Order: sequence, then structure tokens, then C-alpha cells
Amino acid sequence: MTPRPNSGRARRANAERRIRRILSGAACCLLAAVALLSAATSRDAFASDIPRFEVDASWPKPLPNNWILGQVGGITVDSQGHIWLIHRPRSLTDDEKGAALTPPRSKCCVSAPPVLEFDVEGNMLRAWGGPGTGYEWVGREHGIEVDEKGFVWIGGNADNDNAILKFTLDGKFVMQIGSIAPSKGSNDTAQLGKPAETAIDKDANEIYVADGYGNRRVIVFDATTGTYKRHWGAYGKPPNDDKQAAYDPKAPVSQQFGNPVHCVKIAADGLVYVCDRINNRVQVFKKDGTFVKEWFYEKNTLGNGAIWDIAIWPNPAQSYLLSADGENNEVRILKRDDGSVVGSFGRNGRNAGQFHWVHALAVDQKGNVYTAEVDTGKRIQKFKLTSDALR
Repeated sequence: MTPRPNSGRARRANAERRIRRILSGAACCLLAAVALLSAATSRDAFASDIPRFEVDASWPKPLPNNWILGQVGGITVDSQGHIWLIHRPRSLTDDEKGAALTPPRSKCCVSAPPVLEFDVEGNMLRAWGGPGTGYEWVGREHGIEVDEKGFVWIGGNADNDNAILKFTLDGKFVMQIGSIAPSKGSNDTAQLGKPAETAIDKDANEIYVADGYGNRRVIVFDATTGTYKRHWGAYGKPPNDDKQAAYDPKAPVSQQFGNPVHCVKIAADGLVYVCDRINNRVQVFKKDGTFVKEWFYEKNTLGNGAIWDIAIWPNPAQSYLLSADGENNEVRILKRDDGSVVGSFGRNGRNAGQFHWVHALAVDQKGNVYTAEVDTGKRIQKFKLTSDALR
């Protein structure tokens, strides 16, 4: 048979076309693989940026002196990285404080003093508090803050606990704002209303008070003199003490804070975060009380509400907020810019890492989180950072 003209050239052309198709397919596969790898890497990088934790079941170390903790009404971290708490000795039952009874009921235990300081390893460093000369101690301990000048601020939420007290680190009384006496309402500028928590603005030398279980406001004082500066209620409006209906997730949102106004925190950019616990919301303000925005969480939560405390994440941008929820017994991790939930840990229970009425929380500069429980929880826990979230 006589070969057709140019048959070799045709075969070469066909072969080249097949090679191009193969190479093109391989290139597409390679690009797809690179895209998938890039997306996975991006997801992994984002995931590593989110704070994640594991409980340190060995923290804190056993208390000395046969001491035991009652309900822990507040917890904070000072500028040295030490952990301070305030607990409620009067919340201990007879079987818990059996050694303190007359005659003793059992070998253990006696109440620790109300204020305790620990280091990051869980060693107790000092303890003090209770009634003393020159001041009236609160009836039910609630909230603690340690400022960078070395002063400890505490409050209470019993019926007449309408004051905050200022002490040195060793427990020497310095100053009192308000008095242990009946409240005068949410627009009085001297008396408080069962304050829940305080926060210090070190640059302005001001103390902000989440005020509180009786009043419905944030109120600000000079941190040295106790002079009144300003106050505001929900949405930056004047507060009132009119009787409020019980929280209803189907009702229009309340124009007033509920009781308690349970926390106040100040970010480095000047935003002020307030826990409106029963109304299941965080409200955000400027330092002058101008309302900025609000976020709602677990809006169907009844009982004691879903927003108990907030801690600000310690990376340079303060990218996250941690929020304690003592009704649902979890800690949520929120993006600070938009309030979206990116993670959580904890659940109701008695084991390490679980909670019963997680009431307050704090975070140190290394990303360790410390939690405090009330009701029958009566303990503190430490959660160690396990992700790369401090950049």
C-alpha cells in the first residue's frame, strides 16, 4: 500500500494535541490542588487564631490552714499576673465548715478569709478581708478589681450593700464610695445600688461601676477622691426604677437595663462593654455613655440570663471577648468587632472543665482563663490556652 502523503506529519500533530490535553488536564489538577491546599491552610491559620483551651485540673493547689472556699463572687488578674478572688464565707453550710463550729462537727473545714491572691501556678500568696476598723464590710461579697496602682476594689450585693470599698494589696482600708445603707435609686450620685463589678480606666483615673442588683446603670467616679463624674442607663439614656415585666424573648427589647447590671469592661480603644444579664445582651458604649451597639445571645434563656461576665482578650488588637454564661454554664468566645460567636467551652456539670453557675471570669497576659462559680459550685478553675491566639 502506498503511504498517504504527510501521514507522519499528521501522526505527530495528533500526538502533540494529546500531549497538550494531558498537560492542560494536569495543570488544572495542580491548580485545583493548590487552591484546596491554600484554602485548608487559610482555615487552619484562622482556626489557630481562635482561642481554645483545656482545663488544668491541678489548679489551684490545696489551700492551707484547713481552709475552704464558699461561693466565689468575683475573680480578676492584676498587672503582675496574679489571680485575686473574693468569696462568701457565709455561704458555707455547716457540713462544709464543720471544724469551725462549737463544738467542732468534723475535722474539716474552716472558711478562708474573703480575699485571696494566687500566682499562676496556683500557690496562695496572701489572704485577708472581713469586718475591720473604720469601715463596714459588705453583707454578701460580689466583684473584685485590682488596679495598676496597687489597690483592691470590692463590692457586695446584700440588701444594704450599696457601696464599694478600696483597700491596699495587704488589706488596709483606703476609701469607700457609697454606704452600707438603703439605696436612693438609679439617679442618686452618691449612693450605689448593690454594685456587681468595677473596672478601672487608668488613663483617666476613673472607676466604672456596674450598678447593679438594685440600680440600673453604669456610674463613674474619680478613682482617687471618689468624686462623682457621670452615669447612664441602657442605650445611654437616663435610668429609671420603674417596675419591669419579667423577661420575655418574644417581647420588644427592654429600653432599660434589667437587674442585675452584672459587668463592665473597658477596652484599649475606649469602648465600654456592659453585661445586661437578664436581658441576654451586651451593650457597647463610648466612655461618655454614648450608645454604640448591642448584641444578643441565647435570647430564649430565662432564669438568671445568659450574660454574666466579660473578659477582654490580651492580644494587641484585643480581638476577642470571652463571655461567661451561668445559666447555660458555658464560656463563649466572641469576635470583638462584630460580637459573632466563634467558639465556646464548658457545660453544666461537676467535673473539671464543667460549670455550675459560672459567675465571673478573668484572663491573664498568657491567655490563661480563670473562672469562678457561685451557688453550690463554690470553686475556681484554670483553663490553659492551647491555640496560637495571642498574635
